[in-house]
Amino acid sequence: MSEDILTLPPPPADLRLPYGNDPNQFGDLRLPKGKGPFPVVVNIHGGFWRAKYDLVHAGHLCAALTAKGIATWNLEYRRVGNPGGAWPGTFEDIASGFRFVPQFAKRYNLEAARVLVMGHSAGGQLALCLAAHEPTTSRVVSLAGVVDLQQAFELHLSHDAVAEFLGGKPAEVADHYREADPLRLSIPSAQQILLHGTNDDVVPVAFSRRYVEEKRKTKEDVTLLEIPKADHFDLIDPRSTAWPQVEKAVVDLLGVSHPKPAT
Repeated sequence: MSEDILTLPPPPADLRLPYGNDPNQFGDLRLPKGKGPFPVVVNIHGGFWRAKYDLVHAGHLCAALTAKGIATWNLEYRRVGNPGGAWPGTFEDIASGFRFVPQFAKRYNLEAARVLVMGHSAGGQLALCLAAHEPTTSRVVSLAGVVDLQQAFELHLSHDAVAEFLGGKPAEVADHYREADPLRLSIPSAQQILLHGTNDDVVPVAFSRRYVEEKRKTKEDVTLLEIPKADHFDLIDPRSTAWPQVEKAVVDLLGVSHPKPAT
């Protein structure tokens, strides 16, 4: 239903701020109406880590959350095909973009202590990986995330996108898989919510099911919300019937009891 969300122009952002010197090291900031202070969603777009996919399509979900009183920081980052992209450069950008939030939070009346990191598809991997490596990441939402890189490699998802991203097969770059794979990383301190559509034919829902099953064995705070009949792109399309569940997960995790409407 929702694949046209990838080409539909989104509402414009309020500001585009660089967090580094590379042309791909920037984020689009959207600010709610009113005085604040506002909680923040750091959003990481998908696209199997490849340069052909950028942050523009994620502007729709960011605008929808901002209309509910949540500031959104939509990250761009170096990707496979960009100089310095792939592992570890891609992840270094995500970490830098996340750490940049406190630098502008006061200026725009944002709550730097109330931040949620959300990622779709490959962005879900990056979001959970961030939570493993950055202990201040306390709230994470994965939307149809590639949360098991070993399995993604074995299934050749998106024409071996994982091997492109990590620089080889598991036997060749075992340390990269160990550092990057959310399923194999410890995330002891973050609340994690995974949402996945049962009709997803890009990243099968079995990825999130197995992730949650394994993580619960180590007592991590992880919840899976399966959305019946939703596909891969319904989860990032505010027009879809799946979107209210995504929005509710974000609102609940941030503790926004009564989301503020746009005025």
